[in-house]
Amino acid sequence: MTLTEKIRSSLEEKRINYQERHHTPARTCDESARARGEEKKIGGKTLMLKDKNGAYHLFVLSATLEADSGKIRKILKSQKLRFATEKELKTLAGVEKGALPPFGRDILPFDLYVDHSILQNDRIAFHPGVTNLSFIMDVSDWLRLTRPTVCSFAKNFDSKG
Repeated sequence: MTLTEKIRSSLEEKRINYQERHHTPARTCDESARARGEEKKIGGKTLMLKDKNGAYHLFVLSATLEADSGKIRKILKSQKLRFATEKELKTLAGVEKGALPPFGRDILPFDLYVDHSILQNDRIAFHPGVTNLSFIMDVSDWLRLTRPTVCSFAKNFDSKG
């Protein structure tokens, strides 16, 4: 079963409503928003980071924002931190850059952290393991399904506003 099929199966098994949008391959957040015909801010940008102990973690934030590595180092209590390489993405998650879905231990074997910026939207859009397909679903359903750790790690984002 492919990663896309695994996500689709999980959503259908739990009777979670979602939309599938087939489109031209899109590897960046801007390309993805244009291909979906949706606002960029609903895009869930998923980052895979490796900590000082060699463990990998997933961090999801609004596609309009950037991650603050200092905040992430504090969350993980790790002075050393780096992005996963394209080879590591392929080996560990079976995806190319831009296709990493926002699913942790329910689908992928990694802890999942979500920035408060995602909670500002009613919907989340993401690539389910491939860059030519997007899934769009209610944020509340996604949170219930993934059970992430909610925290603040986006640059220049005020979760109160």
